[in-house]
Amino acid sequence: MAHVPALEVIDDCGIQPTAVAGTSMGAIVGALYASGMPGKDIRAGVDEHIVGKDDDFKEVLSKAPKLLKWLNVVSPEFRRGGMLKADGFLRYLIEQFGVKTFEELEIPLYVVTTDFWSGEPVVISRGELLPAIKASMAIPGVFAPVVIDEAVLVDGGVVNNLPYDIISDLCDHTIAIDVAPTRRPRVKKVPNVLDSVLGMFDMMVARAAIDKLEKSPPTVYCRPEILDVRTLDFDHIEDVYEMAKPAVEILRADLQKYVDNVDGN
Repeated sequence: MAHVPALEVIDDCGIQPTAVAGTSMGAIVGALYASGMPGKDIRAGVDEHIVGKDDDFKEVLSKAPKLLKWLNVVSPEFRRGGMLKADGFLRYLIEQFGVKTFEELEIPLYVVTTDFWSGEPVVISRGELLPAIKASMAIPGVFAPVVIDEAVLVDGGVVNNLPYDIISDLCDHTIAIDVAPTRRPRVKKVPNVLDSVLGMFDMMVARAAIDKLEKSPPTVYCRPEILDVRTLDFDHIEDVYEMAKPAVEILRADLQKYVDNVDGN
């Protein structure tokens, strides 16, 4: 969700992306944005599905039908390969896009997944959106792998959680929004099973991103400091927005410099 305020800043600066690349939750938010939905509309849509700190009883009641949609995010998964499933929620989300295929999007979108058997990245930019997004967020051990064209695919974060590099040849400049959580010990220092899986995944993702950033950095890099929020903590969305503010304001200043340079030339 820290992607959302960053997208609002990109819109405020009058920047119209040539292409969007996303992994996991970044693929979901990226698809919303690529469908033509500006950052402020994505935030408004999210707000309809959460109980805000300032919401009174009447507002909560009016949101009730949409609040129930979040329950599908954490439905039990009884098949082999994962503990949770998100099929119902993702189908609902696709309905909000108003489009079902990559070809219908207003901005070209590149969704990153990982081939489970080869360990190689698989970038999807054509065909149906739902299977690609579902595969991109299939965290190993949490969500079941997804089979597309006989390939067994899992979360793209395994190989590329910050995929600005896959569209660098298409763009003059790249903007990378790194929303990986900042890890620190909690009060209960011994993690449960889910925390262990997600924590190990976060460590692996962070190491891969650091290596890439050192070798070929993007034009503009934004890393909000997100503390004490796990991958599936959807009840902390407002906290994420608040924690993202300092980094997003730096992003605004950095982007404005580039916009001013372009206008000046």
